[in-house]
Amino acid sequence: MPNLRDGFRQFLLTPQSTAWLSVLRVGLGLQVLFYTVSLRSDWIELLAQGNRGLIRRDLMEALLSVEGPLIPRVGWMVEAGGWLHLSETNVLWLLWGGLLLASLFLILGLFCRTVSIIAWILFLCTAKSAEPFGYGVDNFTIIGLFYLVIAPLPDAGSIDARWRRISLKSSSLQGLHRRVLQLHICIIYFFSGFAKCAGPGWWNGTSLWRALTRPPFDIIPPDILIRLGFVLPVLGIVVCVMEATYPVCIWPRKTRLIWFVGVLALHAGIGVMMGMYLFAWVMIVLNVAAFGPEFAFEVPKFSFIGSPIQSQAEPSST
Repeated sequence: MPNLRDGFRQFLLTPQSTAWLSVLRVGLGLQVLFYTVSLRSDWIELLAQGNRGLIRRDLMEALLSVEGPLIPRVGWMVEAGGWLHLSETNVLWLLWGGLLLASLFLILGLFCRTVSIIAWILFLCTAKSAEPFGYGVDNFTIIGLFYLVIAPLPDAGSIDARWRRISLKSSSLQGLHRRVLQLHICIIYFFSGFAKCAGPGWWNGTSLWRALTRPPFDIIPPDILIRLGFVLPVLGIVVCVMEATYPVCIWPRKTRLIWFVGVLALHAGIGVMMGMYLFAWVMIVLNVAAFGPEFAFEVPKFSFIGSPIQSQAEPSST
């Protein structure tokens, strides 16, 4: 038991550099920037209340109150703006500008902690108030921003670290936060792959066919899909196997690089073939931050039988 406990502690607290955190910060900053800029022309119509908007924001936020009274929402900001005699339109544009400014600060690494909290709250408000038009990209962006909020910022690539002249070395705290992100992503892929394996749609290709032919994701002409119909079952099986076995195959040295590159290619394909660029980008960012190149090519060994092998990140004192 002591050896098992020591090995488990070493697994969780292996010192890591801040490179993964730089990837997460810059990648999510770009994600929020792309999201904000892409919605600029529809921002007011998307979030305005009542007949002015595409959705009944008051109805959506009433449902949010039932789900959880403390879930942030745009209505709170509109009400606060009313106390300052600001119109709903002005508050919505201030929200848009706040998201844009927060994304730029994240990319540069300015006031990292404060800006990551602001970006997470503002994005959460927007995503929840416009939830009928959302899909997985919103949830994964919220997850990524939350990890950024609790991460040990600043990272070595940020302007904050350079201004403060902070010497950031590999630390166990960085390792712990990255391990939690890695395990979370493994859980996500396992249950996603398990759900796909449960039905016949991914095994016979019909789920891929429906996904690629349903507007607005029908970028590839149907006649091309018909000609390549024999490929769809193969691709569906590959997706099922890759996602369901991700938690097992991403760790061993012999398979980790294949699964890492395969998952990145999978999401890049989703972005190109279905036009889901934001979804593809955030998933690539999360995978690179969690299992980036330095992890894919090399990872410390651990032994739970006998004494744990020393991590390569901790040089011997001899």
